[in-house]
Amino acid sequence: MERNTRQRKAIHQCITDAGRPLSPQELLEHAQGVVPGIGLATIYRNIKSMLEAGEITTVSLPGSGDRYELSGHGHHHHFHCRTCDRVFEVHACPGDMRKLAPEGFLLESHELTLYGLCSQCRSAAS
Repeated sequence: MERNTRQRKAIHQCITDAGRPLSPQELLEHAQGVVPGIGLATIYRNIKSMLEAGEITTVSLPGSGDRYELSGHGHHHHFHCRTCDRVFEVHACPGDMRKLAPEGFLLESHELTLYGLCSQCRSAAS
């Protein structure tokens, strides 16, 4: 039976409010504003439980720790800001990638990550 604790509700709300994938540390910082005293172990326990329940999915980026976003967004990609390290959802896809696979290969899926500066970091750099 799933427990819908105050901590779990706070974590879910943090991801919803952010509108982007969050790292465990980002979840901790946001959730502490709602549930003072929540710890990183509680964040990880709830991430595990929410993954098992299918509420959230993992966003894995090369050279970076996992992030978590709400499930059900369908196929999309991500933008990783090199300055602030935040990750944002990109609800677009360049389309059919089969032509990029070597001849005779069967492409089953793809992931695309864009890297650069988010609008906030770009403004701060100007």
